[in-house]
Amino acid sequence: MIKSLVKKGEYFDSVSLMIVGQDVTKMEYVQDATVIMATQENKSILRTAGLYKKEFEQYNDTDLLIVVKSDFEDKFEEIFENVNNLLNKIRNKKDKQGSYRPKSLEGALQEQPDSNLALISIAGRYAGQEAMKALKKGLNVMLFSDNVSLETEIELKKYAIKNDLLMMGPDCGTAIINGVSLAFSNIVNKGHIGIVAASGTGLQEVSSIISEEGFGISQAIGTGGRDIKEEVEGMMFLKSMEILQDDEETKVIVLIAKPPHPSVVNKIDSKLKNFKKPVVTIFLGTDEKLFNSDNIIVASTLEEAALYACALSNDTEIIEVTKFLNERRDNFQKIIDQKVSEMDSQRKYIRGLFSGGTLCDEALIILGKSISNIFSNRSSSEKSTLTDPWFSKEHTLVDLGEDEFTVGRLHPMMDYELRNKRFIQEAKDLETAVILFDLVLGLGANQKPLKDLLPTLNKVKTIAPEISLICSVTGTAKDPQKRADIIQVLENNDILVMPSNASAAEIANLIINKI
Repeated sequence: MIKSLVKKGEYFDSVSLMIVGQDVTKMEYVQDATVIMATQENKSILRTAGLYKKEFEQYNDTDLLIVVKSDFEDKFEEIFENVNNLLNKIRNKKDKQGSYRPKSLEGALQEQPDSNLALISIAGRYAGQEAMKALKKGLNVMLFSDNVSLETEIELKKYAIKNDLLMMGPDCGTAIINGVSLAFSNIVNKGHIGIVAASGTGLQEVSSIISEEGFGISQAIGTGGRDIKEEVEGMMFLKSMEILQDDEETKVIVLIAKPPHPSVVNKIDSKLKNFKKPVVTIFLGTDEKLFNSDNIIVASTLEEAALYACALSNDTEIIEVTKFLNERRDNFQKIIDQKVSEMDSQRKYIRGLFSGGTLCDEALIILGKSISNIFSNRSSSEKSTLTDPWFSKEHTLVDLGEDEFTVGRLHPMMDYELRNKRFIQEAKDLETAVILFDLVLGLGANQKPLKDLLPTLNKVKTIAPEISLICSVTGTAKDPQKRADIIQVLENNDILVMPSNASAAEIANLIINKI
């Protein structure tokens, strides 16, 4: 049964609602639940999640929807009362330090008049207005919010370029500016490699590998994924390239994105012809003939791009990176033979459970080179798109950060509950051979990953000990979770941890092809 409680005119910010929603889904008798504002976008997501009711159409952005799914009809009143208590608690919560928290951009600037960057994360309908307000006050902007119209994004970026400002986003989740890690990012070494990325987890993967290799980042500028589309014309991607070209601290430039529109590719290519610094590109799913400029090195994986950048920064021949990766693949064979020998003949499919969208995309590309029937909620092909993303079929890779999974919930990099349930679901499928997953660390991610994840992984091993659990850990030694410690514990619990997302996908592919 699905029942709802509506609170007209009661507005809560999205972070508060995600925190409350997380607590509600953990309540006794609750199968599923969401606590969200009644925006059109949220109502669309409720339809996808199977929690929509026709009566919701009469409500709007300032109305609060509490939707609960439960088999216990006599418990709904108790559940809603508990939700009310949580909402009241979070609304009345006082800052323990008693410090002043500005309630407006103007108030914040009075407190910190020397600020030069604003990070904005509010409802998408209002985010563009606040971003323009910040730009007009001479601030660079990182716009974390999504659901901002394309027209608004174009207007913001045109204004920013005219006034020599950065306008990162909308839907920009990662950046490292002047050594400061913002939003979903990792604590990396300071160095001489600059990054421009229209991909948040792509930026995290590359910057983390660079740092773990002993090199560092000068600037890592996120643009938002739509920037490289035809309509936006790559405005901020191109400006960010110019910034890194002029930056004295940047010696090597890395460009990260999914395939840009051909018109944007031409603009990038034209600009690169005048660059004096070496440039590494990783535009996932494109070939090495994408650009005509001579000073570009095209990588095929995020890890390869990171290692190429390190080599260039260290005046090492690029061929050494290729040799290293080939030798490592040769050493996979012993691991593959062991995993295949442990496998039940009935098990034949890979199930990928990702929190990072770009990491899911990269795995799809790698696996797609030798496996034809892979389904995903990230697929660009209608034929390969999952009919129901809540259930796998054949080979399946799922990005649990997509809207259908995050309505009223924290992002899966922070909250593992939904992915933990999916781990158990896949373990009970007698055809699952490999569960491939990412673990993303950093400032915005779950601060106690082992506590929240390890019991589930051990339960998977109990249900189906022959399943191969394969993962990569995106992060650094400087992150609060401490990457090396996380890897050590996972390996001690019979989880195969690979050095990168690409190598995890590669070895999963080799195992499946040998079964």
